[in-house]
Amino acid sequence: MKIQFNTDKNVEGHERAEAYFSAELETALARFEEKITRIEVHVGDENSAKFGVNDKRCLIEVRPAKLQPIVVTEHADSVEKAFRGALDKIKKTLATTFEKQKAF
Repeated sequence: MKIQFNTDKNVEGHERAEAYFSAELETALARFEEKITRIEVHVGDENSAKFGVNDKRCLIEVRPAKLQPIVVTEHADSVEKAFRGALDKIKKTLATTFEKQKAF
């Protein structure tokens, strides 16, 4: 399972965030590890230096083997909250997707 981490120029601490978020992803999605080929995480601040409510965005794209990519997005007031929300969404989506696949 390869993890690619992307940030825009408005997110500080890219290396620290990448290490932390990658470890969190590996732990949270460990049960799906055999079924996932790649994960891409895109983190950004949509308003740049301006203040905004829920202007931090985290997009997680998971590429399961032999399936179309699955993408979720979460907006929050901090990068960490946006990541947590997106991680929760992707866990639920993957569980549902793989359960449906078992049914066939």
